[in-house]
Amino acid sequence: MQCGESGRSMMMEKDHPSANAAVPQSSSHSRKNIHEVIFRPLGLEVKLSFLYRPFVGSCCQKCTPVSWENFFHKPYTNLGFHNPVKITEKSTRFRGWLVRRLCYIVFMFDRKIELENTTDVHDKICNSKRVQDVVAQGLSSKFGNTAVFSASRGLSANGWKKEVLRIVGQIQSPLSTFLIRLLGWGMLKLLNRAFVNVQLHLGQLEMLRIACKKNPQMPVVFLSTHMSQMDGLLLPILLISCGFQMPRVVWGAEVSSPGLRAVLKRFGALFFPLRRECLDNPEFSLLSKAVFASYVEQLLGGGHHLLIFLMKPFTGTWHLSSESRQCLELVLDALQNGASPDVLIVPVGLSYDSVPDCTCTRFSTSVGTILLTILRMLIWQFGCVRIDFAQPFSLKEYITNDAVLNFSTRISPEELLMPVILGKRSYFPNAEREWEPKPELCEKLHDQEKGVIERLSLHTLSGGVSCSALMTVSIVSALLLHKHREGVFLSQLIKDFSWLCEEIIFRNFDVGFSGRRIDLVKHALHILQHCIKLYHLNFGDIYIILRNEESAFITLSQHSTSLLPVFIQEAIGACAVNALLTEKATFVSPMMSHLDILLDEEHLNQKIHCLFNLLPRDILLLPPCCSSYAFCQDVLDTMIQHGLLIMKEAPSQVPACDTGRRRFTEKLMWKAMDDFDDSDSDYNEDIGKRLFTVGETESCPDFFSFLCHLLRPILKIYARTAAFLNEPISGRTDAEYEKQLELFLQKMARIDGSYECMNRNLVAVAVKTFKELGVLQESTGDAKVSLHLSETFSSEENLHVLRTFIQQFIYDD
Repeated sequence: MQCGESGRSMMMEKDHPSANAAVPQSSSHSRKNIHEVIFRPLGLEVKLSFLYRPFVGSCCQKCTPVSWENFFHKPYTNLGFHNPVKITEKSTRFRGWLVRRLCYIVFMFDRKIELENTTDVHDKICNSKRVQDVVAQGLSSKFGNTAVFSASRGLSANGWKKEVLRIVGQIQSPLSTFLIRLLGWGMLKLLNRAFVNVQLHLGQLEMLRIACKKNPQMPVVFLSTHMSQMDGLLLPILLISCGFQMPRVVWGAEVSSPGLRAVLKRFGALFFPLRRECLDNPEFSLLSKAVFASYVEQLLGGGHHLLIFLMKPFTGTWHLSSESRQCLELVLDALQNGASPDVLIVPVGLSYDSVPDCTCTRFSTSVGTILLTILRMLIWQFGCVRIDFAQPFSLKEYITNDAVLNFSTRISPEELLMPVILGKRSYFPNAEREWEPKPELCEKLHDQEKGVIERLSLHTLSGGVSCSALMTVSIVSALLLHKHREGVFLSQLIKDFSWLCEEIIFRNFDVGFSGRRIDLVKHALHILQHCIKLYHLNFGDIYIILRNEESAFITLSQHSTSLLPVFIQEAIGACAVNALLTEKATFVSPMMSHLDILLDEEHLNQKIHCLFNLLPRDILLLPPCCSSYAFCQDVLDTMIQHGLLIMKEAPSQVPACDTGRRRFTEKLMWKAMDDFDDSDSDYNEDIGKRLFTVGETESCPDFFSFLCHLLRPILKIYARTAAFLNEPISGRTDAEYEKQLELFLQKMARIDGSYECMNRNLVAVAVKTFKELGVLQESTGDAKVSLHLSETFSSEENLHVLRTFIQQFIYDD
C-alpha cells in the first residue's frame, strides 16, 4: 500500500511500484505469522480506481464569499502529495557523501526561523491599555492613588511590572533556534521511523503559500483538529520543513511537568497562566487574563502565526474545548482592537491510522510519558498520517457577514422539541424563521461576542473535519463494528471496503491511501490485530471476528467515529425511517416486509426534525449559517439520491401519467389558485404529498442498518441517561452526576456488550443536551451549582414518554 503518492487520479493497481511499502514491518513473531498465514494464499488482485480526487475544505460561500472566490481551487492544480519526513540529499541545497549521511541535520539547520524581539514585546505588554487598566484598578482599589496595592500583597507600581513579567514568563519564553532545529531533526527522524508516510497535499500547500504571499503582513491562525498529544510538535515542524513560518502553539493544561513546559516554551509553545494563584487572588486572575490577551495582540500585530487546537484528543467526538473558545475570543478581541488589520483563518484536518500515544499519556503529559511514547514509536509502526489544510478565509470578512446574518434568534431546544416529546404539539414552527436576520439586533454584535465565537468555532471545526481524509483503519473499523459485528470473511470485507471507499469519494470526502485492496485491508487488520481474531479456513479464506473485550470495542469505536461526518445526513434519515417503521409495526401484518411499508413525507420530515433538534451541533457539524429546514430537506433528498428511499404513489391516487382528470379539474376551477390559503386548502395539502418505501442498494443490502449503527452509540447513551433519571439527582454537581452516570453506563455495557457506549465525552454531551431540553435544571445552594430533575419529569409517565421518544430512533438488530 502506498499512502498518498498518486497524482490526479488514485489508481489502485496490481503493479504499483510500492504497493507493499506501507505494510508495517516488525520483528514481532506474531505479526510475521499473521502476514504469512493469512494473506499469501488468497491471491486477491482486484483493482480499485477513483476517477477524481474531490476538492475538500472549501470555505463557506455564504459567510465568506470574497475569500471563497480569492482562494478557490484555481491554484489547486497540483493534486500530488509530499512526504516531508522523507529527507534525502535532494531536499538540501548541498551535495556530497557527507550530506547524504547527514541530510536531516543539514536540512533542518538550513531552515529559516523568524524570532520576535522579546524585550520589545515585554515593554508593549506592560504598557498596553488592557494591562494598565487592571493595574490602575488594583492600585486604587484600597488606598486611592497611592503606590501600594494592598497590605496583604505589598506590591508597588514597580512590583506590578515584575508581576506582569512573571506571568509573561509562565505564558512563553524566547525562542531557541538551536533547540528548534535540534528538536526538528529528532522529530523528523522519529516520524520517519514510526510512520509509513506523512502526507501533505501539494495543491493545499500551494493555496496556502499564495494566500500568505498576497498578504505578507497578515497573521495566520491555524485552527486544527486534535488527535494526538504529539500534534503540537508535528504541525510546526512540518510547516518549517515546507518553508512556512513556524506558528506559536497554544497547549492545554495536560502538560503538568514544569521542566517539560520550559522546553516546549523555548520551542514556541504558549501556556495559560497557572490557575492556582489565580484562584487565590481574584486580582491576579484578571491580571493574568489581561497579560495573556495583550500577548496575543502583540503576537498577531507582529505578523506571527498562531496554532490553536479546537478539541481535546481522545474524546471520540468532535467536541469544542473550552481553551479553544478562550483563544478565539482573544484573537477576535485583537482584531477588533486594531492590533492587526485582518487575520487569515486556516482550518486544519489531521488523520491518523493509529495514534502513537499510550493509554497513560492520554490525560496528562510529563517527561516520563513523552519518553514512553518515543519508545513505542521506535518499536512499532503506526501506519500513515495525513494533514489537510482547508481553504483560508478572512476573519474580518466573516465577522462583517456574521453581523448581517445574525443568528441570535434561534429557538432553544426546550421550546422547540419539548412540546413535541410531550405530545402538546405535533408540528415544528417554521424553521426558516429561526435564522431570519433582525436588523435591529445587528448593532449589538459586539455585545454578543460569545455567540460569534461559538459560530466561528463551529464553522472552522466543520471545515477542518470536512477536509480530513478517511484512513484505512477507520473504514475497516466501521465495517467490523457496525456491519460485521458477528464476524466476516476476508473476501467479503475486501468487497465492502471497496464499496465504502466509493461511497466516501462520492460524498466529496477524500481518502488518505492508494494501492491494492488486499494490501489496504491487510494494513488495517495489521494495526487492529489486538481487536480481532483470525481463523484460517481450509478453502483459503479467512474468518475475522471481534474480540469480546472492552478495549477492542472502544478502539474500534474511536476509529470509526471519523465516518460519522461523511454519512451524518443519511444516518439521521435512516434513524428517522426506523422510528416511522417502529410506529407502523403495530398496524401492519407481521408477514409484511419493511420494504413494502409506505412512509408519508410529512411524518418522515417530522421525525427528521425531531432527531435533528435532539442531537447537538457539535455532533452534526452543521455550520450555523445553514438552517435546520434546509438540512432536513437535504437529508430527504440525499436518501432519495442514494436509493435509500424509493418514491411510490398511493394506491387510491390516479397515476401521475394520467393527465385527463387534472385537465378536466382545471376547466371547472372557478377560483384562481392564488385565492387558496395554505392553512385551509385541502387541495394544496394533497398535491404536495409524497410516499416512500425503504430501498436497498445493490452494492450493499445492509446499508440501512449500517447507517443506523453509526448514530447508535450517542442515541443509546441518551436512552440510558433517560433511564438513569430514576436515580436520585438532587445535590449533585455536573461532575458528580457525570461520574455516576458513567458508572451506570459501564454496568449496562457489560451486560449487553455495547462497550462503544462507554465514552466519557459523550456522557458530558448527553448531560448538556438534557439540560438544554429542560429535563435537568441547575440550582445554586451551599456555594455550589447542583442539578435536579425538573417538575415536568418528576412523574414516571413523562419519563416513560421521554425514554420512548429516544428509543424509537435506535435500530435493534
